[in-house]
Amino acid sequence: MAKRDYYEILGVSKSASADEIKKAYRQMAIKFHPDKNPGNKEAEDKFKEAAEAYEVLSDSDKKAKYDRFGHQAMGGGGSYGGGMNMDDIFSQFGDVFGDGNPFESFFGGGGQRRGGGKRQRVGSNLRVKVKLTLQEIATGVEKKLKVNKQVACKTCNGNGAKDQSSFKNCGTCGGSGQVRKVTQTFLGQMATTATCPTCNGEGSVVTSSCGSCRGTGRSEGEEIITVNIPAGVADGMQLSMSGKGNAPERGGIPGDLIILIEEIEDPSLKRDGNNIIYDLYLNFADAALGTQVEIPTVSGKVKLKIDAGTQAGKILRLRGKGLPEVNSGYHGDQLVQVNVWTPKKMSAEEKSILEKLRNSENFIPKPDKSDSGFFDRMKEFFN
Repeated sequence: MAKRDYYEILGVSKSASADEIKKAYRQMAIKFHPDKNPGNKEAEDKFKEAAEAYEVLSDSDKKAKYDRFGHQAMGGGGSYGGGMNMDDIFSQFGDVFGDGNPFESFFGGGGQRRGGGKRQRVGSNLRVKVKLTLQEIATGVEKKLKVNKQVACKTCNGNGAKDQSSFKNCGTCGGSGQVRKVTQTFLGQMATTATCPTCNGEGSVVTSSCGSCRGTGRSEGEEIITVNIPAGVADGMQLSMSGKGNAPERGGIPGDLIILIEEIEDPSLKRDGNNIIYDLYLNFADAALGTQVEIPTVSGKVKLKIDAGTQAGKILRLRGKGLPEVNSGYHGDQLVQVNVWTPKKMSAEEKSILEKLRNSENFIPKPDKSDSGFFDRMKEFFN
């Protein structure tokens, strides 16, 4: 059987906004939810049909492909649901209902459902700062971090119990981790599920706690964590290491370690995106006669030739001497801005030499009209 148009399924137009699509899906999901239509295969199919339509139309990239090529862009197929089972739908689209909505329990409390309905605890995230020099950013670096955090108790392996005999099934939910409640609403009789208040969704209770952690399943500890920071990161960028955060109480999944990059200011080099800027100061004689200087870069010192007659403000470009882009082969450049330094104090002999040169024909300023910015500066001057 050919699939129906996704817009038709949700009852919206092609010009519908993201909020309108979300609202329409919410209404369809409530209408055909399996808990409201127990044993109704047709309602279940419509529930899956609406979920597939929402999966495509709520994603801007998928929506654009569907608008252009129809169902063929989504791989065709004859059945609805996109290969998703009920748990997939509940997990993926549970946030459609938001906090505090009377129907959110249909979706396992925002994606916290697990096999058998039991809730899985997740530990809190940790944040650490890592300071990097421009040289470390240029090449990437490995850092070893000592992190103080909550770790699983070694005595009870994080379960909080004295021993395995200390566990028993929760009497309130019978070990499922959820309780079912039937209420009368304006839509009719509605069956909902919620996290068991006795066992907090775990399905079991502890009758005798671990003496080391007092039943929490965790203790204070530290870990040396090796972090490989890629080249090209920037100040304020965050990296994440899954499972390296705090352990949760009584078992579950540890949180993440969030690494905040802090760039150490370099005394000579300034960063501008992937480019590096360096101010080069020359004395008048070197600028006039030309010279060779040694300047710093993020990869070490290099020699730079200064042509005779180099003007103040000229920018010299060292290609590829900047910073790399993260996970890319692109490198920025180093821009060297020439500044001619004028002495504030001079000896009598030095003044005499400059007096003789003052009115020399070669020392009378002759603006370079090839300078694209020359006429703009002259306009500003006369205006």
